[in-house]
Order: sequence, then C-alpha cells, then structure tokens
Amino acid sequence: MKILLTGATGYIGKRLLPILIAQGHDIICCVRDINRFFVPIQYKDKITVVEVDFLKKETLSTIPVDIDAVYYLIHSMSSSADNYDQLEKTSAENFVSRINQTKAQQVIYLSGIINDNSLSKHLSSRKKVEEILTTGTYAMTTLRAGIIVGSGSASFEIIRDLINKLPIMITPKWLNTRCQPIAISDVLEFLSKSLLNPSTYNQSFDIGGPDILTYKEMLLAFAKAKKLKRWIFTVPVMTPKLSSYWLYFVTSTSYKLASALVSSMKVEVVCNDTRINDLLHVKPMPYEEALSKALIKIEANNVVSSWKDSLVSGRFKTNISTYLNVPEKDCFFDRRHKEIIDKDYTINQIWSIGGETGWYYGDWLWDLRGFIDKLYGGVGSRRGRTNKHEIHAGDALDFWRVLYANKEEGKLILFAEMKLPGEAWLEFKIIGNTLYQSATFKPRGVWGKLYWYAVLPFHGFIFEGMLKKLIK
Repeated sequence: MKILLTGATGYIGKRLLPILIAQGHDIICCVRDINRFFVPIQYKDKITVVEVDFLKKETLSTIPVDIDAVYYLIHSMSSSADNYDQLEKTSAENFVSRINQTKAQQVIYLSGIINDNSLSKHLSSRKKVEEILTTGTYAMTTLRAGIIVGSGSASFEIIRDLINKLPIMITPKWLNTRCQPIAISDVLEFLSKSLLNPSTYNQSFDIGGPDILTYKEMLLAFAKAKKLKRWIFTVPVMTPKLSSYWLYFVTSTSYKLASALVSSMKVEVVCNDTRINDLLHVKPMPYEEALSKALIKIEANNVVSSWKDSLVSGRFKTNISTYLNVPEKDCFFDRRHKEIIDKDYTINQIWSIGGETGWYYGDWLWDLRGFIDKLYGGVGSRRGRTNKHEIHAGDALDFWRVLYANKEEGKLILFAEMKLPGEAWLEFKIIGNTLYQSATFKPRGVWGKLYWYAVLPFHGFIFEGMLKKLIK
C-alpha cells in the first residue's frame, strides 16, 4: 500500500516510519524542509519525500493522488506563534481540501484525550482539528492519547529533568491532577494496527496504559526507577505563569511549551473508552514498564527521536536552506586551522561535540552563556543532543541548530538559536589534512557590534582550546 506520512520529521513520525516500511508499505513522507529529512540508506527504495507546507495551500499539489491512507501527525502546540490554534485550523482545512482529491481511503489522526468541558487552548485546538478532519470524503480514525512515555518525548524529558536536578520540589497543585500515561511503543502499535482496518473507520478511541496516576505519582515512580530519594510538596499559590517559568528554568523545555503543558496539566486526561484494546488485540504496558524501557534506550544511546529536534523547541522559523550559505559581507570572523593527526579521530570528536560530551574547552563558560540565554528567554543549553555520536541536519545541539552534517565530507555547520543581536554560525570542515574552524557573526546594528567586541576576549582561548582538543 502507498501511505502518506505527515510530520515525518517529528517525534512520532520518525518512529512510525520504520514500522510501516517493515509492514511492506511504500511511504510518501511530507516534510516542510527537505534538508532536515535524513533517509537511512536501507529505506531509500521505500520512501518518497515531498516538500509541503500545510499553511501554504499551493504546496499541497506535491502530494500524489494514488495514495491509500494518510497519517496526520501535524502539531503546533509549542510554536512560538500565539495564534497556533488558528495555524492548526488552517493546516487541517488545507489538508482536507487536498486529500479529498486523492484516492485515500482512511486518515488516522493522533489527538489528545478530551473529557472536560473546560479545555486548555491546546486541547481545544486538537478537538477543532479533529472536527475539521472528519469533514473529508475518506474514513476517519482518531486516536486520543494523554501523556506519552518514551525516551525523547517532551513529557518524559521534563520528568527526567525534574527528578535528576531537584531532590526537593515545591510544586504547583496541578501535580495532583490525574492522567493515564501510555508507552510510546503502545502508541505506535495502535497507530500501525489501525491502518486500513475497517473496524476503526469513522470512530474515535481513547488510548492509555492500565495505570491512572497523578503527575506527582509519575514523578515519584521515575525517582524510584532511578533509585533516587525525592520529596515533592504541592502548594496552591503557584499561578500558571509562575508554574511555566518554574518548568522553563529547571528543565530543557521552551517557555511556550511549558505554558502549553501547564495549561493542559490542569485538565484531567483519563480514558473513557478503551474498547480499542480488544478491537486491535493490544495490551498496553504499565507505567513502570514503560519507564524501564525508556531508561534502557537512554543508557544504550539508542534514542530514535526527540521533541528537542523539532524546530519549535527553539527559535528557528524558516527552512534550513535559508542559512546554509554562511555570509561573508558585513560579518565578524574567528577563523582558525590546524593540521590533523588522525582524520577519523578528529571527525568523531566533531560529531560528538556538545551535550554530555561538552565543548572540549571552557565548558563552564559555555554553560554560563546558556544560563544567560535562559534568563533572556532563549533556549539555553539544556536541550543537549539526541544521540551522543550521530547528528543530522535539523537536530538540536545545545543552543545550536545543525544546518549541515556530512561525515564523509568532514563538514558540520551549526546556527545559533540563542538570543543574539545578530546571527551566528559555527563551522568545521576538513580539507586535505587540515581542520578549518570558523565562527561567523553577522551583527544587527550597534548592539550587535558591541556584543562581538564584548565576547572577543574569550574567543582566543575558548576556540583555540576547542580546536586543539579536536585534533588530539
């Protein structure tokens, strides 16, 4: 069968793709920026990539007509735009208009559990999108999930940050709200088994694990799994805004995502109808088992996808190709080079930079810069990286975004997502037996120039020290 996969670069899409290929389907992957989509060589014959921006109706003509089914995995909850609900509505309307012109028999939509009259903006938007999608000429299947537990999911990473960093927590009262978490592997099983299954047509289902827990109980269960002693006290005085700042500064989340999560966490998300478990013969795993599986993935450095790599985790608002050509005009530069001793060693050092590995020299200064960025509402450096040794275009890397990564060529280009009075690039490239390292800054007005000269004294030893460590 020919399956259209939207959100192919997202947290769910990246994990669903190999499952669909293993089932023998041909996949058309919809991506907004083709430069961000890495196709493993073993999948090349089974994947077609089309560039589509669902906010621009004219771009949807790239979607082929001869498709059998579609996964709608487009989500804008943590978008920097305040009107993300309107953007989601426009995307859904454009999607329906185009899919009605195809041969698609079914659309499968992953939504959020909706069982409260007082919905958050996020859940209201999910509900509105569902209503729009049901107007199409195809059969509609909606799967509604609450907290998804898996390595790299936003909820899981926030829980991990809180437990790892805070032995004692004074928390808002919404930590006593109940929810029904579900393992990412169970979500993927529901999604794959619903595909072209007539028993799921024109229906909505809640999907969740067997445990109904408060957020506080979820945090304490994580601490138990990590064999950590943690104490959590809830207080009624934390406003939603204060709660959002609390999450923003303690965890790797963006402020927009923190705000959306706080708003949603005040609403109970418990399954009302779990008949799909029997319908598809799926037995969701308990929360503790889901935690164990996620922690094993992290320990093995085998995290397939992470919310941090989505563009909405940072400040990037356009296609990567826009910034691929590092400018020369009206820029400041710090350019250095050294002869390589062992090319393979140097490439592996470059491809492991950032995250837990650090920046090889003056790490405390890099951390300080990330902290200052957080204070000014930036992304900070807590995002780290998804994989310790592999990076691809589009990945987040601390407060950088990977623009280009070609290991065979020995070239890596990073773009700064921190708050700056200008734009900054960091580039590594190997030519012959020489490693060239270049920091480029394009200032914005007088403040940009002053910023460059203010940090210039630190460049001498930070960039020189880093270059030496990349060599030996």
